[in-house]
Amino acid sequence: MKIICIGRNYTDHIEELKNERPSEPVVFIKPDSAVLPKEQDFYIPEFSSDVHYEVEVLVKIKKVGKHIDEKFANTYYDEIGLGIDFTARDLQSKLKEKGLPWEKAKGFDGAAVIGNWVPKTKFKDLNELNFKLLKNGEVVQSGNTNSMLWKIDEIIAYVSTFFMLKKGDVIFTGTPAGVGKVNANDYLTGSLENEELFTLKIK
Repeated sequence: MKIICIGRNYTDHIEELKNERPSEPVVFIKPDSAVLPKEQDFYIPEFSSDVHYEVEVLVKIKKVGKHIDEKFANTYYDEIGLGIDFTARDLQSKLKEKGLPWEKAKGFDGAAVIGNWVPKTKFKDLNELNFKLLKNGEVVQSGNTNSMLWKIDEIIAYVSTFFMLKKGDVIFTGTPAGVGKVNANDYLTGSLENEELFTLKIK
């Protein structure tokens, strides 16, 4: 299993971090060791004092594929989910300044939260999915997949050009604006089309 993440896929998030709008998807990978075990709290790592939440719609790949044509991409997944791409923002900023890879800031243990999966057939249009993240009961991020620069099937076609997709691989499709710092004792809740898909306590 590998975790493929798409960065800078929502214009409002690009603007809030003052990043350059990409001409093609920004892709990075988290190791499978980054997946936070179910029912486990998230512990802020000692090497960062500025860990940010980034809520994202997820796609689980169901079969092997390489150089997938966009028109066939929809046959490579049956389930949609929601998760968090935790980011050590202070460490990421230092790495970006030096032109270095982001893995230490994005792929540390527990940095990938994967919530419950929902059959895609439950949704009328995957390009019109509402999702949100609540922190301590207040909405901090709210998005809709219609705002993605690259839609789900486009992402699958693109990444399969570089990486063979395998059954069980998970794609994080990007985060909308509203990312922010987590602190000990925060409580996060993520929902997709008003269905709660994960809850998480920060330690």
